[in-house]
Amino acid sequence: MRLFKTEGIIIKRRNYGEADRLLTVLTKNTGKIQVKATGIRKITSRRSPHVELLNHSVLGLYRGRSYPILTECETIDNFSPIKNSLEKIGHAFHLCELVDCLCPENQENTKVFFLLKNILINLSLDNPVSIREFEIELLIILGYLPAGRQGWNNPYAYSYDFDTNNFIENIIERKLKSRDIFAKL
Repeated sequence: MRLFKTEGIIIKRRNYGEADRLLTVLTKNTGKIQVKATGIRKITSRRSPHVELLNHSVLGLYRGRSYPILTECETIDNFSPIKNSLEKIGHAFHLCELVDCLCPENQENTKVFFLLKNILINLSLDNPVSIREFEIELLIILGYLPAGRQGWNNPYAYSYDFDTNNFIENIIERKLKSRDIFAKL
């Protein structure tokens, strides 16, 4: 089937050609995918507001030769309270960078999708969130840390001395950009 619909959160975007964009979307069904949004940068584009960063949208896609092509989209939640606060958007960009760097493409992972969706909902509702707990939970789901918080014989993995940022930077073999940018503010 060449046409399909999926629900996803836009975690990254970059310009591609004159009027197109490449979107990185964390989807519920197919994991992290790259999507080509043709004509999205034109002023007259009606799909443009639906594919902004951090938007939770339903995407209609057509399987192209290299990338799936966006044909239709509808926003479920745009998390506008996050986008109105510099501190919240800094945390949200950090979460999206982690998911983008650590998750492999085209591998279904509904746990990561719901983990990101839930923390974005809590962040937008001003509920207390722990970025550190998100980082540890993401590392456990993806298999970088051992599972089983209760009774595990490795207290180093869960103690507050454990530097998750340094651990993640060693995995991805580069510095996290979002932490450096928002640390300067």
